[in-house]
Amino acid sequence: MALEDEIDGTRTAGTDAGGGARLLARGALLAAAGALGMLLFALGEGGLLVVGAGLLGLVVWAAGAWWFLAYRGAVRVFGLLVGIAAPVAVLVLFAHHRLWLTALVLVACWGAALALARAALRRAAPEPPMRAYPAPRPRRPVLFMNPKSGGGKVGRYGLVERAEDLGARVVLLDHSTRADLAALARTAVAEGADLLGVAGGDGSLAEVAAVAAENGLPFLVVPAGTRNHFAMDLGLDRADPPSALSALTGGDELLVDLGEASGRAFVNTVSFGVYADIVQSPEYREDKVGTVLALLPELLVGESAPRVDARADATVLTGEQALLVSNNPYGSTEGLGIGDRRPRLDGGELGVLGIRVSGVAEAADVVLRGTRSTGLRALTARRVEVTGSGDETAVAIDGDALRMPVPVVCTLRPRALRVLVPHDRPGVSAPAPPVDWHRLADLALGRDERHPGGSGPAAEEPPAGQAPTDGGPTRD
Repeated sequence: MALEDEIDGTRTAGTDAGGGARLLARGALLAAAGALGMLLFALGEGGLLVVGAGLLGLVVWAAGAWWFLAYRGAVRVFGLLVGIAAPVAVLVLFAHHRLWLTALVLVACWGAALALARAALRRAAPEPPMRAYPAPRPRRPVLFMNPKSGGGKVGRYGLVERAEDLGARVVLLDHSTRADLAALARTAVAEGADLLGVAGGDGSLAEVAAVAAENGLPFLVVPAGTRNHFAMDLGLDRADPPSALSALTGGDELLVDLGEASGRAFVNTVSFGVYADIVQSPEYREDKVGTVLALLPELLVGESAPRVDARADATVLTGEQALLVSNNPYGSTEGLGIGDRRPRLDGGELGVLGIRVSGVAEAADVVLRGTRSTGLRALTARRVEVTGSGDETAVAIDGDALRMPVPVVCTLRPRALRVLVPHDRPGVSAPAPPVDWHRLADLALGRDERHPGGSGPAAEEPPAGQAPTDGGPTRD
């Protein structure tokens, strides 16, 4: 990504996007040709051995990973040893046959080809950022803070004092009892709050966000949890939680989608199957790794292993071991084909990811071909209906463990949530487009007829009294 970003940042004044995209596309094709040429001309130097050993190492590693995760006892130990031995054996083979230079040149050429290809496609049809609207300073903001979240970030960063200095009323959540966040938020609204916010983990956000959406109020996210996935996709600085509070003095609003699973709101994901069953365990919060290793064999290959059936619009998914439904799809990457962040949160579509792996061959297929394999399916939908064999099923909503009656119906409320963010959002980045070599060839030859401007959602009217602004990381 660093190389792609550097390439994208090298535009010069007066250079049109189309001409720059053509140059980058030609560079990508030359680099790919260089990788292929290096492989062909290095046959005598072990070029095929480099590729063959690398692919075989991946297959053997995938087999070891499957044995380690799906079995216990001696088989698990054997899988661990195989998983460690596979990459070590490949490195030893390269060293023994003095193939380091060949391998490095091949990797460098292919890496450059992918970076140039993504930069060319991104410049040819740039995806517009989420539209931002200037927001007035809230007069009576109320923030709910979890002092235990993220290992005590609320206290460590002095978030209570900082928020109060900016005029906010802070409600500290009692970790010893299960707080009804929705009820607390509704009480705050009844008392005149004109903004609701949360400083805590992803699991705390959706309940308050739902109340904010119901009442048409802006919602503030302070990344004080452990992973802060929603904050990351909003472009917030997760390493500096207090920076989110600067929006209280005047920031921007983003209109983002809000997910619902049978009426319960979610901002990130709803999980079914293996992960949902694991988080039901009381031991999971205290010992995540140990609980996962203890439960996975029964959940993956046991006689009572859970299987999920679902319908995503017109597509039927059957026998999935795990199903992930996300508020907007995750971006594409090389390798498995699924990234760790969502390029936008206002696209109006659910992301759907289904996993079904029953043995070593399917595990290797997923590692080698990602979403093109039969074991990993990625699609988008506007409605997902999940069924089960019983009256209810295990569900994990934004990481929180629940059991819900079936069918569970997941939908989106497009742009229902007004999210207040700081003007400066350093985490905003242009989405990485999937690499399409046919289109790259057309682009390099000047045959591509698409025009810059992106394919994001159509512009909407801003909230009352506001005008749209650039949704990028900084404002003038």
